[in-house]
Amino acid sequence: MTDAALLRQRDHAYSSFTEKLLSRDIQPGQIISQRELTELTGMPLAAIREMIPRLEADGLIRTVPKRGLQVLSIDIELVRNAFQLRSIIEGRAIVEFCRTAFTDEIQDLLQQHLEIRERASAGVSPDVLKTAQRIDWAFHDRIIDAMNNPLVSNIHRVNALKIRLIRNSDTRMLPELVVSVLDEHLAILRALEIRNSTGALEAIEAHIESGKRRALGV
Repeated sequence: MTDAALLRQRDHAYSSFTEKLLSRDIQPGQIISQRELTELTGMPLAAIREMIPRLEADGLIRTVPKRGLQVLSIDIELVRNAFQLRSIIEGRAIVEFCRTAFTDEIQDLLQQHLEIRERASAGVSPDVLKTAQRIDWAFHDRIIDAMNNPLVSNIHRVNALKIRLIRNSDTRMLPELVVSVLDEHLAILRALEIRNSTGALEAIEAHIESGKRRALGV
């Protein structure tokens, strides 16, 4: 197998691992072997061995001597650290986005949110919930990616994965939270619309703090 082919398999194994983690086919804190990972991901052992250093670097697993690999555990310290990192990254990103984003893009994001909020206010069907969740995650990804810094984008995505793992059901956009979460986004977008970077920063910090409180159950 060529090096390029092995790297492709490694990346595929990584994606499969994170999907299994989010679906809870792999549990936080679980001890797992390389052989079990080959069965769960459907990837060859060579790809698994290539994947492990990346998972370790991202803080998603750690090697436990004589036992195997331990998946990231969820605790209060992780919640605080993950949301603090999110606040640092997105705070900087929203100020940059406010300064550099095209007006048409801001208006497009605003219109997407207004449309799904109108649908949600009439009732949160599974389709509305799925669309709202997609818009939510895509909005944050777009703000980060607009910085054109692959290092920051990668850190953001790994941290976002950890946040989605934290009390999984509580940090998703639950039906009863759809309208309030969209309103938090709209507060950010209204500030962006008038190029009020201070207002946008305050709004995104309030949005992140709201998510942290839900994750901590307070």
